[in-house]
Parts: sequence; C-alpha cells; structure tokens
Amino acid sequence: MGILNIKKFFIYSLFTFLMPSAVFGSNLILKSFGHSSFLIHGDGQTILLNPFNNVGCASHLNKPWNLKFDFILASSQLADEGYNPLDKLMFVDPGSYQFNGTILNGIPVAHDRFEGRRYGMATVWVWEQNDLKIVHMGGAAGELNVNDKILLASPDILFISIGGGAKSYTGEEAAQIVKELNPKIVIPVHFLDNKENNENCDFSNADEFLENMPGFNVEYVGRRFTINPKKIDQEIIYIFK
Repeated sequence: MGILNIKKFFIYSLFTFLMPSAVFGSNLILKSFGHSSFLIHGDGQTILLNPFNNVGCASHLNKPWNLKFDFILASSQLADEGYNPLDKLMFVDPGSYQFNGTILNGIPVAHDRFEGRRYGMATVWVWEQNDLKIVHMGGAAGELNVNDKILLASPDILFISIGGGAKSYTGEEAAQIVKELNPKIVIPVHFLDNKENNENCDFSNADEFLENMPGFNVEYVGRRFTINPKKIDQEIIYIFK
C-alpha cells in the first residue's frame, strides 16, 4: 500500500470512528404519540404518521405537532388522523409518490365495514425505510382484495388497527389480516390501554387481538423504540405504552 493510500485509509478510518452511527442510518427510530400516530426516523428521513386533533378516541392525548419532520403520511383527512394545522407537506390520497428518493404507495381501503359508505375510504401506506418494508393500516377497517394483499405482503413492519368500533378492525379481523400478510413485526394501533377510560371512544383493549395471535411473542415497550434492520425480530408484537 503506497503512502498516499495509507493516508486515505487513515482519514477514512478516523472519519468512520468519529461520526455517530445515526449518520449511517443503521437504526429505525420510532416514537409513539398514541392512537395511530408515530414519528419514524431512518435513512435521513423523518415521517410523521397520522397526526390527530383531540377528538373522539384521541381526545385525551397530547398533540405535540410542532416537530421537525419531512412529511406526513395520513390515512385520511379525518380530524383524528389527518390533522395538519400548520399546513405541512402531507400525503393522504391514494397513488404512487416519490419524495427524496423514498417511494410511497397509497392503497384505498374502506374506513368502515360498509365499503366506505359511512366514513369513506382510508389510505393504506407502504414504503421502504432503512431497507425495511413498512405498511401502515392505521385507518383501515375494510376487506383487502387480491391485488392489495400482493402489494402489502411480507412487510418487515405492519401497523394495524385492532380496537374494533366503527372504523377499526376488531382483534379477530386484524389477526386474520396479519396471517394473510405474514409480517415480521406487528405494531397494533387504535386500542385502549386497560388503564384508560375514554367515554368518547368505542375501541376495546388489545386482549382479543393477542388471543388470536398464537406463535407471536409480545413485548411491551415505551413511547420510543429502536429497531436494528440487521437484527430484526420475527413474529413479534410490539405494544407501545
């Protein structure tokens, strides 16, 4: 190795040692705000999912939306999942989009059990971040057709509503979809903690869903959680508290 190459190698090694690991996008960082809202950071992108106003099942939650993020992915423009008072960049309509190299695919799925006649259609989002396929079904309550299942199949991370009520899958319905899509990690949304008592909400707790998920391990995590794509767990349910 010549003197010039030795110097280059030394400089590169020093740069690699001094730079924080976050620069290389090694981990996916998730922060939960409750309901179906998360902040996801990875690959140099920060995405806000389903910001809400304090209505219905989100009436008791804080709404800290003065955050730094690149864009919003929303299931619909309903106040509890498409709240955007600062008029930030928000993708909400079905279709294919690209932002800073990230390809986003939105699929229309009924927001209720009446083919959307009561609450309209929700958008299910699928994208890749930190080499992980992520699917967010926080606003869906309708059936998936064959083409939907093909596009959404085998995600690394699946967010899915489980609390029942007017515009969410029941625990049993959600468990069936999980079996069909075969995700590695499941993150349930739209359910009540056993300690919560929200008279404005028709969600149930997570019991029915968990009872229908044999073979999956359950791990309770805090509001912030980190996933290493190189060491991703399989058949695990993360419940954010």
